[in-house]
Amino acid sequence: MSVFADLVQHLADLLHPLFGATAAAAAIVLFTAFVRLLVHPLSRAAARGQKARTRLQPKIAELRTKHKGNPDKLQKAMLELHAEEKVSPLTGCLPVMFQMPAFFLLYHLFSNTTIGGKANELLGHELFAAPLGGRWADALGDGGMFQGAGLVYVCLFAFVIVVATFNYRRTKRMMAANPVMPVTDGQPVPGAGAMSKVMPFMSFFTLFTVAVVPLAAALYVVTSSTWAAVERAALYR
Repeated sequence: MSVFADLVQHLADLLHPLFGATAAAAAIVLFTAFVRLLVHPLSRAAARGQKARTRLQPKIAELRTKHKGNPDKLQKAMLELHAEEKVSPLTGCLPVMFQMPAFFLLYHLFSNTTIGGKANELLGHELFAAPLGGRWADALGDGGMFQGAGLVYVCLFAFVIVVATFNYRRTKRMMAANPVMPVTDGQPVPGAGAMSKVMPFMSFFTLFTVAVVPLAAALYVVTSSTWAAVERAALYR
């Protein structure tokens, strides 16, 4: 972890002439953008996989009808269909999985007071009045929601709501254009109705993450979510 801490510190030093006291926060945003750029090929593959799975929905509906009441045969038939069409049901998970190590590195880096037996100097960096190692609860205790660090979080929450609303509307449009295929007799896939109601709201869960993790990790989440929103709008159009 000390190597990663040195990397963040060196990047902050490079950005200091441009961003001053907020250089470490800018370094985290830049680091996040770099990670997202690395996983972009996986995001493109996920988009292609999603479009392919959408095309397979009529065939999947036929399989559900054919193997109704026999989940083992249905699962085998669906796996064979995906293999035949060269579509992996896991491609959509890969971009998130490959980002998790970077997120947890930042989380632990700004949660520990010492690194390699030495004081964690990164905890001294701030985004305006908010320490990068602090949390929303700390900001509320220090000066309230609309003072100092609390105001930084208010701005972050507002930004997250804007991005989440954009994702909500885009997801609703996509789901309206690609409704759940019926199984038989007009009956929808079991559980799909509830899932279709919940999915558009998933982006709003980012608010909870931003509220409970260190500010540095929250910056990663906000930057990554914003990148993902723009990326998906371009890839899924």
